[in-house]
Amino acid sequence: MNSKYSTKKFIIYDITTCALFAALMCIFGPMSVPIGPIPISLTNLVIYIAVYLLGARESTISYLVYLMLGAVGLPVFSAYSGGMGKLLGPTGGYLIGFIFMAIISGVALKLSKANVFITAAGMVVGTVVAYAFGTAWFVKVAEYTWSNALKVCVYPFIPFDLGKIVIASILGKIVRSALTRAGLLPEMRKKKANSKEKQNAN
Repeated sequence: MNSKYSTKKFIIYDITTCALFAALMCIFGPMSVPIGPIPISLTNLVIYIAVYLLGARESTISYLVYLMLGAVGLPVFSAYSGGMGKLLGPTGGYLIGFIFMAIISGVALKLSKANVFITAAGMVVGTVVAYAFGTAWFVKVAEYTWSNALKVCVYPFIPFDLGKIVIASILGKIVRSALTRAGLLPEMRKKKANSKEKQNAN
């Protein structure tokens, strides 16, 4: 009974943290600064921080929940927009590309055991993949040339996104250390649950 209760408690905690970060994306995602067809948004900053604190799976789930809320029409995308039209429009590829960014960043965090430099490098790689996917989508839907698309959709955002990665690395490391001491990181909770199950089995 204790083991089942602990497992259920961990599941509830995972659901709660995923919902919390999805809510944070809904709050910060619409806050954007238009500088062309693609605005500067805080969505990816929240994703970077979510990766540090939740890992690949939970951070990706959080982002998928955010995407679904936007897809059904809630104004959670940049400039308080929403709906399938936004998701399937010229800039929708970047929103979808963030899924790959979350996965790649999370895998880097896990494989490096949360090494801040390797995780940051993983975030850079994940962001490049998101750029590539989103720009290919933009070129196709908006009928831009690749050179023009890069000028308006990628180059202006590089310094801002690098800055977000630095902020997420600093903030994520501090908060992750606090969660480690409290035993609240997802991997630590799972180890505890597995350990309790083995003890009960014995």
